[in-house]
Amino acid sequence: MQKVLGRIQAQVLRSRATNALVNVVRHEATAAKPAATSKEFRERQVRFNIKNEQTEGRPLYLDARATTPMDPQSAVEKAREQVATLIGADPKEIIFTSGATESNNIAVKGVARFYGTKKRHVITTQTEHKCVLDSCRALENEGFKVTYLPVLANGLIDLQQLEETITTETSLVSIMTVNNEIGVRQPVDEIGKLCRSRRVFFHTDAAQAVGKIPLDVNAMNIDLMSISGHKIYGPKGVGALYVRRRPRVRLEPIQSGGGQERGLRSGTVPAPLAVGLGAAAELSLREMDYDKNWVDFLSNRLLDRISSALPHVIRNGDAKATYNGCLNLSFAYVEGESLLMALKDVALSSGSACTSASLEPSYVLRAIGTDEDLAHSSIRFGIGRFTTVEEVDYTADKCIKHVERLREMSPLWEMVQEGIDLKTIQWSQH
Repeated sequence: MQKVLGRIQAQVLRSRATNALVNVVRHEATAAKPAATSKEFRERQVRFNIKNEQTEGRPLYLDARATTPMDPQSAVEKAREQVATLIGADPKEIIFTSGATESNNIAVKGVARFYGTKKRHVITTQTEHKCVLDSCRALENEGFKVTYLPVLANGLIDLQQLEETITTETSLVSIMTVNNEIGVRQPVDEIGKLCRSRRVFFHTDAAQAVGKIPLDVNAMNIDLMSISGHKIYGPKGVGALYVRRRPRVRLEPIQSGGGQERGLRSGTVPAPLAVGLGAAAELSLREMDYDKNWVDFLSNRLLDRISSALPHVIRNGDAKATYNGCLNLSFAYVEGESLLMALKDVALSSGSACTSASLEPSYVLRAIGTDEDLAHSSIRFGIGRFTTVEEVDYTADKCIKHVERLREMSPLWEMVQEGIDLKTIQWSQH
């Protein structure tokens, strides 16, 4: 009886093994030619070389412990090319990351730490994204000197002041291309030219600029650039970091592991997300002119409609050196959070989405000299590729309606209507 059971079990195991092998061969490889090979099938065949022997199809996949069966490499490399083309870079200079926050951390900390034995000075601005400012504070805790440049009332930096701040100890200048709160566009081409002449690396956080305005890392002398996927209609959770190869920029990785992405960002590249980022980059390049004209039209329409109906509306940031898709307005004598609650059916923010958990007035608005009460009354309008005229008109009309309503409830507005200058009043504290 046991012998019979043993023979049956052996047959079952052999059958399972055979089926498993067949499944592996069919699913993981196409080395064996099918009975009917159409011209289209033959054209799609992959040829690989093993010891000078050309073979059609793909090799068997027996590396399931590294990753489950996929063939993403060609798609990932295509995505790398698409991102590189968008900014005028070489595909080998593109490093995939989880987003612009990680890219900024790698760039700022990586350059400073690698050259830290000889140069201990980093320059940035007071209006940078929070992740850049926090990275700089982390460097200060490590003994680095960081200069936070102030900006002018229009949000732009003073190039003369930047030039005077650069020393022989400076390793990196990090200044964003387009501000994420007020849309101001810094003169990155002039900054890059200055940094190159002083042999200082220039990093720019271009999350709000890539795919929206023309950028060329070589023409602008940019050494490192941070890119975000979801800012150009790509997937969330993916971004990229451009790192120049000539002249070579050296980085100390902030993440240890298997040395992927030129050893600068260890960890498996999320192939589907990278492919999505590449597709979004290609589409952004193709549609850039149309998107710009459409966004400019809608932004001007929104601003004209609101400012013509409401007095005491202030546009924050320079009106010319700007990306119009980011429009930041302050409504005097209105609390910004109250206005947001009134406009609850419209997705808006009273500052950067990355600092939305804080009720403190925007540090960007404070940096350009905005009074605290006006900083509290600011609303950021973000206009994009899929925004419609109807949506802009609806938002403008509803904004006008609720600003007028909230001002009627404000005693300060009543005093202003009576001609009283609020700045001359000495308020008593109770």
